[in-house]
Amino acid sequence: MNAGSWQNWTGNQHAFPSDRAEPTSVDELRVVLAGAVERSRTVRCVGAGHSFTPIAVTDGVQIVLDSLRGIESVVHDDDGSARVTVLAGTRLRELTARLWDLGLAMTNLGDIDEQSIAGAISTGTHGTGGRFGGIATQMCAVELMTADGELVQCSREENAELFDAARVGLGALGVITRVTLECVPAFALRAVEEPSTLRATLAELDATVAAVDHFEFYWFPHTDRVLTKRNTRLPGDVVLKPLGKVRSYIDDELLSNTVFEGLNRVVTRVPALIPRVNAVSARALSAREYIDRSYRVFASSRTVKFVEMEYAVPASEIGWVLREVDRWLERSSVSIAFPVEVRFAAGDDIWLSTASGRPTAYIAVHQYHRRDHREYFDAVEAICRSVGGRPHWGKLHSLGSDELRDCYEHFDDFLRVRDSIDPKKLFGSDYLERLLS
Repeated sequence: MNAGSWQNWTGNQHAFPSDRAEPTSVDELRVVLAGAVERSRTVRCVGAGHSFTPIAVTDGVQIVLDSLRGIESVVHDDDGSARVTVLAGTRLRELTARLWDLGLAMTNLGDIDEQSIAGAISTGTHGTGGRFGGIATQMCAVELMTADGELVQCSREENAELFDAARVGLGALGVITRVTLECVPAFALRAVEEPSTLRATLAELDATVAAVDHFEFYWFPHTDRVLTKRNTRLPGDVVLKPLGKVRSYIDDELLSNTVFEGLNRVVTRVPALIPRVNAVSARALSAREYIDRSYRVFASSRTVKFVEMEYAVPASEIGWVLREVDRWLERSSVSIAFPVEVRFAAGDDIWLSTASGRPTAYIAVHQYHRRDHREYFDAVEAICRSVGGRPHWGKLHSLGSDELRDCYEHFDDFLRVRDSIDPKKLFGSDYLERLLS
């Protein structure tokens, strides 16, 4: 074990664990846990560090899962789908490319694929699509190592309550070692991206979400302009028409990352420029259409560092929420350069899923990492909370256990299961105590 400092991707969370371990097998993991128990240290696991909250922060033992990665087994079904068992530290980018080679795909993905599969499940990572759930809904079984070193198998049929809790478990129940995913036959996506107005998008929103497989849009604050993204599922053997290398570089690397980083540095020094810059940026966007492998369309490169808050609100309330955010920006002196991202998901039955029990719309707000986010995030949080919004577990928010209990029907069921499997809180932290007391 080697201790050292750690920080997350964006640099807003830091940890100074007493020990740091990277087990290469479940046997090594068991030894690490036994050592932590013996020295009365708490344990937290870390993947790619893409959570903006202190959820991975610990002054105890930090366990890195990077050496537990890869596909272990594939069990095919008659309809072309398959149950794929994956080691917990496997990164989504690595997994989705390998699945394509096997003729398979994950049903849905988020817009970043740097995370480990265990981290994505534990924090409720999701994509968009009114008929599709988050990554945790694709999990049909999970293996956990508990505080006493026991490997426990969980599914709907075996240890069902623990499975209900572990599907979005916040790392509070044990160390995920293996995950079995229900994968579908490989599919392509036709991506149609085009500028529009917020007014027109909201006027047609219900019909669009119902008709389009995966719909999302980005609203440019201080304007009425949006960029819409419509992704339609196609058979995996369709002729692909990906973006050319030049267009891809200009749009996705030069403009979205390099130029955007430069603009944020400028407007950080001169915030008064932001409304004008947003108006120009929104009108400069051009439509584009392409067909590519599903995982390549779902995820995109992000190199500009930011902090983020995301709230899940009832899908029927998203229009009101956006209009209220717009009205608050008009009244305030705050200027926001980052677009507001809006996505959608089907309701699910996962205890701590942000989409639990209802069709859901997600509003994600961002702030450049060199600028103060607090006033903006507080205002958006208050608006979302007024309609029963739930915060993303891996993104910034101010809620504690009292408020979170009101958000989730099964919150106390989760605490009961946690108390039974980890009564001494080996997998606890100061941050989890705030969330789960």
